[in-house]
Amino acid sequence: MANINLNDPRKRDAVVKAESISPRSRVRYVGPKGGASYTRKVLKSTVDHDYDSLLIEAKDDPEKLAQLLIESDIEVDKEVFGRFLWNVSRVYINEDEEVTYRIQQNEVIYTPEGKFKERRQRERAEANVDSDIPLSWTGKKVDKSEAIRRYVFSSKLQIVHINGLTYDFLYGMAKELAELDSLMLLGGGKSGKEPLVFRRGSTAYRGFLEGRVKDDSYILLLHLSNTELKSPVVEKTEKPVSDKKKEKSATAKDKKSTKKVVAKKTRVTKKSSGVTKKAKEIAKKNSKGKKLTKKKAPAKSKKKATKK
Repeated sequence: MANINLNDPRKRDAVVKAESISPRSRVRYVGPKGGASYTRKVLKSTVDHDYDSLLIEAKDDPEKLAQLLIESDIEVDKEVFGRFLWNVSRVYINEDEEVTYRIQQNEVIYTPEGKFKERRQRERAEANVDSDIPLSWTGKKVDKSEAIRRYVFSSKLQIVHINGLTYDFLYGMAKELAELDSLMLLGGGKSGKEPLVFRRGSTAYRGFLEGRVKDDSYILLLHLSNTELKSPVVEKTEKPVSDKKKEKSATAKDKKSTKKVVAKKTRVTKKSSGVTKKAKEIAKKNSKGKKLTKKKAPAKSKKKATKK
């Protein structure tokens, strides 16, 4: 069991144990004679008998290689194949199938749409679970139904007490989380927001603490997730418009434009007609005044012409 230094909501810390949970299967497999079955790693092939090596032996001719496979079992080494493997370790090889000792691991990051975003060197973070700085509550509560749809939980650990004092310590945390009916996000480091790293260079996880209480017993689970589900941004594509629809839209636009022009013309004519009416009235008034002045003017004296 691994040690874990944990804080409670009142900033009290204690070192407790975190153990993995392996559910027991109710199904039991037995052999032909009724004995218990088990799994073993068996050697299937070696580098000298893979496809590339056999193709070189056939002088890069696939047809010749097929004929050799039919005539003899060149792909099988009867002395090695089928052996049980014990205490194996992983090694890295290059293109020439030689073991390499100095490698550089890179992280490839993709967008939610599946497009390449960035390639960077993998960072080997130091472990922060069992350190002098305890893991603290971030205060970010996540509803259980939301957490199931939002995060992918790869594993979980059960936090257990090691003495009576840590029992009261963990029971209080489980009771508070059970009353909230939600998960609490844990953070590491000085800021209290860093992901959880159990071993140097291992995968960094987000830790969600869940508590359950029944009478005097409790369950405190630490759910670990390193993948968050995000919906991709779908770009809106314009639907192709048929020629008939384009013609209809063009005719509708032309009709609207003609209606606007006609309306403008009618407005202008109305305004001009109003101006002409006013001018006619003014002209009539002026004409009436001129007639009256002619009538009121005194008649001029006419001189009679005398004959001498």
